[in-house]
Amino acid sequence: IHATHSAFAATLADGSVVTWGDLEFGGYSNIVRNELKNVQQIHATHSAFAAILADGSVVTWGHSAYGGDSARVRDQLKNVQKIHATHSAFAATLADGSVVTWGDLEFGGYSNIVRNELKNVQQIHATHSAFAAILADGSVVT
Repeated sequence: IHATHSAFAATLADGSVVTWGDLEFGGYSNIVRNELKNVQQIHATHSAFAAILADGSVVTWGHSAYGGDSARVRDQLKNVQKIHATHSAFAATLADGSVVTWGDLEFGGYSNIVRNELKNVQQIHATHSAFAAILADGSVVT
């Protein structure tokens, strides 16, 4: 079970997801219910959820300003290995070691400024409002 500020999301044994709680905080997932199959991981911001599916794609729902709308980066969210979250944004590490971010720009949801540096990412850590990526050579990108 994973939680936003006021909602829960549980992955069932068959890979589907059940949500409950405040609708504006991700408690209502009927809009993406048909996409929530073979869910491997769920992550949460303050008001949104992101699920990694078995094929490496990502499904998001909840408040759009908190990462619940990933349409801007949907075509980049392939071969996702891990997702991390700040208060209002998500960062996905892809199989090739690159990173895709979305959500509130002031909380790490926009990484185009450092995109060329985000290669061979080994780990991502998050604070309330920022991400830090550790690269294979030991350097850190924030």
